[in-house]
Amino acid sequence: MKNTLSVDRQSNQLYKQIYDYILNRIERSEWKEHDKLPSIRTLAQEMNVHRLTVFKAYQLLKQNGKVYVKDKSGYHVHPDSCVSFEHLDYPIVSSYFLRNHLSEIHQVPATYQFSQALIDPNLLPNLYFSEYVKKVFDLYPKVLGTYSTVQGDEELREALSCYFLKRHQLHLSADEILITSGAQQAIDLISRILVKPNDTVLLERPTYSAAIDIFRQQGAHIVPIDIYPGGYDLEQVESCMRQYKPRLFYLNPTFQNPTGYTVPLEQRKRLVELAEQYRCLLVEDDPFHDAYFDREPPLPLFTYDTEGWVMYIRSFSKYVAPGLRIAAVASRPPLMRSLLTAKSLSDNGTPLLNQKIFLHYFSSARLQQHLEKLRIALHIRKGIMEEELAVTDWKWISPKGGLNLWIKLPETIPMEELLIKSIEQSVSFVPGILCDPLRESASWIRLSYSYANEQQLHDGVQRLINLSRSLASSESK
Repeated sequence: MKNTLSVDRQSNQLYKQIYDYILNRIERSEWKEHDKLPSIRTLAQEMNVHRLTVFKAYQLLKQNGKVYVKDKSGYHVHPDSCVSFEHLDYPIVSSYFLRNHLSEIHQVPATYQFSQALIDPNLLPNLYFSEYVKKVFDLYPKVLGTYSTVQGDEELREALSCYFLKRHQLHLSADEILITSGAQQAIDLISRILVKPNDTVLLERPTYSAAIDIFRQQGAHIVPIDIYPGGYDLEQVESCMRQYKPRLFYLNPTFQNPTGYTVPLEQRKRLVELAEQYRCLLVEDDPFHDAYFDREPPLPLFTYDTEGWVMYIRSFSKYVAPGLRIAAVASRPPLMRSLLTAKSLSDNGTPLLNQKIFLHYFSSARLQQHLEKLRIALHIRKGIMEEELAVTDWKWISPKGGLNLWIKLPETIPMEELLIKSIEQSVSFVPGILCDPLRESASWIRLSYSYANEQQLHDGVQRLINLSRSLASSESK
């Protein structure tokens, strides 16, 4: 068996790295329920560590219910560590407790849709899109018979280069921009080219659920960085960079998903300095930059990067044209070459028709008019949700932009039951545990106010509150 674990031998928690390695292979179904695991002696030899280190890792796995011991047969995978969906009556609950896949939440039909951080289609300029589609076919009559280049349409990349310079003072050539089919594909491509099993990755806590899944799928050793209303504890960031020597830090510093927090300007500059000092790539995901309610947020971290230690993901899917699935990745040349290879293996290029339609709408005056109206509508809907929630003792920080509220519920409310009852009542939300790399935020939920219309916000939030009260009352009896 080939050793795929690179351990940090300076760490005083070497056994925890072994623990993460074993647990990751169990979660990826490389070892299935009741499978016999390698002996302490074998694993110690393969990992080139002391047997006591492996023993401590196995003991912790046993304590956490991940493995069990058979007399004279060693350690085996506990069946509760790898329960499959087909054995559960509620696939959504299996997601909540076992896989943490946000997609499982989204697949559940709901009248009161508070789980999807998407824009209500009625808020999008649907009537205008048909004009741009016609315009594209007039300008490019052979567009359906032509593939895009892997990197993306050159005309679109040139337009984005000018846009980034004008809006964010980003000095980028068209060759430093890659067009992807949404931000999630961008995160996936970056993880493939940069992360090997047990490489350390820093993630915000909480963070975008799909990012957790993507980096876990690559076998990353995830180290959480707490995010607060005022940003990060930079001492914690520097300590983790120094100790773990991470490959990258994936962060969403502007109207962060799920919290809505925004990292202040001075911290952004310091983060870039730390990235250069500790050679840790910052992967900046920025899908909500234009969704502000009062004033524009600070410039992206990428603006302050002079040495190539920031990759910038800018999605336009959320509020321009979700169906087109257009995002851009800005990166300096060495990493761009690797990204292009990964993109070519993924889909060989984002559909050209989508790019051309987006280009002509994105370049129009109507887009700015749309964004101004959209900000007003989102601000109103946020206010409606907060007004309904004001009768509760739930706690949240009101965001100055974005699409979500990150809410702390009383611990007396059983989250699993609330999730099941809500689904039965056609109300969806995202349990906080999905957004937590440590899977511990059991009393938190994310409610998105952007997809439901105003009446649905009133009715759906009231329904959710009533369900929570009935469950809390039952628990107290």
